[in-house]
Amino acid sequence: MGALLTPAFGTVFWATVAFLTVLFILRKIAWGPILKALSDREESIANSLREAEKAREEMASLNSDNERLLQEARAKRDAMLKESKEIAEKIVSDAKADARDVAAKEIESARQAIETERKAAVAELKAEVAKLSVEIAERLLKEELADSDKQKNLVDKLINESTLS
Repeated sequence: MGALLTPAFGTVFWATVAFLTVLFILRKIAWGPILKALSDREESIANSLREAEKAREEMASLNSDNERLLQEARAKRDAMLKESKEIAEKIVSDAKADARDVAAKEIESARQAIETERKAAVAELKAEVAKLSVEIAERLLKEELADSDKQKNLVDKLINESTLS
């Protein structure tokens, strides 16, 4: 068992030479490309992190822009709604005023028509009363003046009244 634990000098020498040879070959052939690949990978990771940070900042900027645009759109919508309500109220009030004016004109026109009709009726009534008065007077005179004594008395009476006045 002692030989297994203590290696021979030649074995150690040749193992060291083989290790150094393999190390030299690896350094010349594999170490450079491995380090270059690691460096490239590190650089690509750093670039990816920078791009991710840039994208995150752009997203934050876009979100703030979107929020600002959304607030502007809401403000415009509110202003348009307010303006449309004011226009609707104005239209309604104008329509009411126009209706009041038309109603007042119609009432005045009806009053004038009624007044005209009333005056025509009064004139017609006066004409009818006058006609009836003349007819009554005519009949009375015919009856009163049928007798010649009565005619003389009436003429005398009218003469006396006119001379007194």
